[in-house]
Amino acid sequence: MNTHTTPPLAALVPTNLPAQCRTGRSAGFTLIELMLVIAVATVLLGFGVPSMTAILNSNKLTAASNALLSSIRLARSEAFKRSGRVVLCKSADGAACATRGGWEQGWIVFHDVNQDGEHDPDETLIERGNPLPDSLRLTGNSTVAKYVSFVATGSARLAGGGFQAGTVTVCNLSANGGEARQIILNAVGRPRVQRVAVASCA
Repeated sequence: MNTHTTPPLAALVPTNLPAQCRTGRSAGFTLIELMLVIAVATVLLGFGVPSMTAILNSNKLTAASNALLSSIRLARSEAFKRSGRVVLCKSADGAACATRGGWEQGWIVFHDVNQDGEHDPDETLIERGNPLPDSLRLTGNSTVAKYVSFVATGSARLAGGGFQAGTVTVCNLSANGGEARQIILNAVGRPRVQRVAVASCA
């Protein structure tokens, strides 16, 4: 009679398995390995935060510059279309031109029918520009500190009739200088934006 003999338990365990499988020990991180991973992650995060801050600042400057640039271009095209003077001026209340503060407080575009540089109740308000974040400063040099005005030919002209050209600098107070933007209006009334560096933002 044939008898069936059960093989020993040891004979059922493959001999070619990794040591940790045969011994029942689980693979994992040691405390030293975990501390090393945390240290490396901290270093990488330290490099990443300044880069992200710079990207956010750049995006904020670009958005603000493009907003004002778009309104300047609108004012110029409306002057062509209406065959008359169209003014873009800084405005805190969205109704009247402001005499103080920077362009960051907002602005308006209107058809200046009587050519006095002021928005009167009977004059068409074409656009309102919303206030920008408090951290931004938009400062125009003397010729574009308060307004930009276009006549029917598309040329930028001062209230007194002279050619109007100038620069509005867009910078971030929280960045303490560094990267900035300039909106440059040339003598024939064409605006453009360029990247610049500034020592400080005030």
